Amino acid sequence: MTATTKQSQSQTTVAAKKQIVIIASGGGSNAQVIIDACVNQKISGEVCKVISNIPGAGVLNRAEQAGIKGVCVDHTQFDTREAFDIALSAEIDTSHADVIVLAGFMRILSTQFVNKYLGKLLNIHPSLLPKYPGLNTHQRAIDAGDEEHGTSVHFVTPELDGGPVILQAKVPVFEDDTADELAQRVLVQEHDIYPLVVSWLCAERVKLAEYKAYLDDELLSEQGYASD
Repeated sequence: MTATTKQSQSQTTVAAKKQIVIIASGGGSNAQVIIDACVNQKISGEVCKVISNIPGAGVLNRAEQAGIKGVCVDHTQFDTREAFDIALSAEIDTSHADVIVLAGFMRILSTQFVNKYLGKLLNIHPSLLPKYPGLNTHQRAIDAGDEEHGTSVHFVTPELDGGPVILQAKVPVFEDDTADELAQRVLVQEHDIYPLVVSWLCAERVKLAEYKAYLDDELLSEQGYASD
């Protein structure tokens, strides 16, 4: 095999990697585990851009440290949600993203935006969906007297936190738990399952069809893969 052929094959392998854009509002711990999984080749993809709606967000520092382009699209500079979403979409499209990962993104996306990226837009939500969509999920689980709580990775659809679940992880709720303690226990599980689901989507093992999630062409249950 000639050096030219090897170089050509190497370029083809790099080109085959899925391009991942991460969108986040905060410190970016879930973004970090996905970046690390790509570097360690646990995901057949590369994070090509990190976008935040918050100037100076920690996730942008993580991107800089990893040598990844970080961009702020400040939502306060736009008069409407739709105008912000158009600007956000423009940033995504310049990266030719195959997979878009919401990692603690604290904005509600417009239906037009979601439908544009349907099937390649993932989110992680800190509850066992369909329980507790929205905010304050940990305190709500405690207040309800739940014995278990957890996190869900799901496809994003226009319904808030209503897209089909791909994978969940459960944690126990202890009698003396605070919301912060429960949140930390859930976060550990998030760091395990989110890179895994991103790897499935990059490998085209998981897909969205008619608002239902499939893994290896098998329809997933309401609670996703291996729900018990």
